[in-house]
Amino acid sequence: MLARHGESAFSVGGHANGVASACGGLTDAGREQARALGRALAETPLDLCVHTEFRRTRETAELALGGRDVPRLVVPELGDIGVGRFEGRHIDEYREWAWAAGPDEDCPGGGESRVAAARRYAAGFRRVLARPERTALVVAHALPVRYALQAAEGRAPSQRVEPVPYAHPFALPAERLAAAADLLEAWCSAPAFA
Repeated sequence: MLARHGESAFSVGGHANGVASACGGLTDAGREQARALGRALAETPLDLCVHTEFRRTRETAELALGGRDVPRLVVPELGDIGVGRFEGRHIDEYREWAWAAGPDEDCPGGGESRVAAARRYAAGFRRVLARPERTALVVAHALPVRYALQAAEGRAPSQRVEPVPYAHPFALPAERLAAAADLLEAWCSAPAFA
């Protein structure tokens, strides 16, 4: 089960954030979205909950689990993309750069390319797949969730990414997640936007 975190203070303000230590928490609406995620998954057996180092994913996971006794695992590889010089600036500034840059072009100011992020996400998904638990809730960010969903449908990463709703559960069986990781790794070897 994949889900994006709930609405955060950064996302409401439209601020780009790819550094976990600079991350803000959820808004009131984000906390309610996380609780709603928990209600949607109340009847779903969960053997593991994965989140990133970012506060917004940890808070979403905690609220969604609502006291359920589910082991937690931090997987940094599924963290948000490094946005370099765009850190803390309006997301539209980052998007303007991203929509013009090639997939293997590093983001200015020490940020990541989409290839580097996709490779990291594939590694993170492999970590989850290697776990012995049968069912996991993975709370991550819009980009790794979208890349996984697209790749599970046989579609490579695109230059412009479709939005991902906050705290919405997407069922993705292990074999489809493995296929998504395969596609992402293959794309990283010969990256091109469709």
